[in-house]
Amino acid sequence: MKSIARIAMVFAALLLPAVALADKNDARGSKDHPLLTRYPDSIITDYQHNYNSVPMTVGANADGTAKVQNVEGQMTAITYFYHDADKQPSPLQLLRNYEAAIKDIKGEVVFERLPKEGDGGEATLKVTTGGKDVWVKVEPEIWSAPTQSYKLTIVEVESMAQVVSANAMLDALNKDGFIALYINFDTNKSDLKADGEGTVKEIVSLMHSSPDLKLSIEGHTDNVGTAAANQKLSEARARAVMAAVIKAGIDKSRLTAKGLGQTVPIADNRTEDGRAKNRRVELVKQK
Repeated sequence: MKSIARIAMVFAALLLPAVALADKNDARGSKDHPLLTRYPDSIITDYQHNYNSVPMTVGANADGTAKVQNVEGQMTAITYFYHDADKQPSPLQLLRNYEAAIKDIKGEVVFERLPKEGDGGEATLKVTTGGKDVWVKVEPEIWSAPTQSYKLTIVEVESMAQVVSANAMLDALNKDGFIALYINFDTNKSDLKADGEGTVKEIVSLMHSSPDLKLSIEGHTDNVGTAAANQKLSEARARAVMAAVIKAGIDKSRLTAKGLGQTVPIADNRTEDGRAKNRRVELVKQK
């Protein structure tokens, strides 16, 4: 009975405001993330907060290896440590409580690897809140036994993905001759993701409703990385969009694809917001 009461108390503590559990022994400049706070009686020993790309395990491949998705956004990585082994949770208890906390705010458990001998396990969690997709990696670390640590890596994705209607696309093409679309791709990847399918459907609808319309699909990147790599990447992304439109039934003679890399920015590449605006796919009306 005592163990059940303790688990309930701990679960409630995870949802308390971060400031309520702050410890004077925390690393300088560190703090709990406002979404998920620490397990009681732990201190922060390491803290990072920056824009980054984080590999998140989302499942398993056919050969049993981990299936990983790179999630890009504002990252907060926090390592918590216990000085008292009697007050620390087990790795399984830690995973279960953070999973419960995410589910309580309408999130989901994307992936779970249960603890076993020599392995503290891992969980990937996801929730949409405040207009953002928030990914959480929970990693119990068991190597410093008897006292242990655990790490939370939280990535907030402010998606610029948009589903522009076919009518809005046509209006822009008739008025300006082009329209910029923000279709999310993983960092340095050109595979079309599920959240880009809605945009592709609208492009297909546009082409069906305007049978004389021809389009150039043009990829653009920010200036992170080499110009040569960005050129290649922009071409691959443009071709991926074109391939999806053709697969949906549009005649390939009505479409061309090309990449312009980092050569035509529309915003300041010195800021993340500017770089996000520069990572785009444009539809350009052809005569």
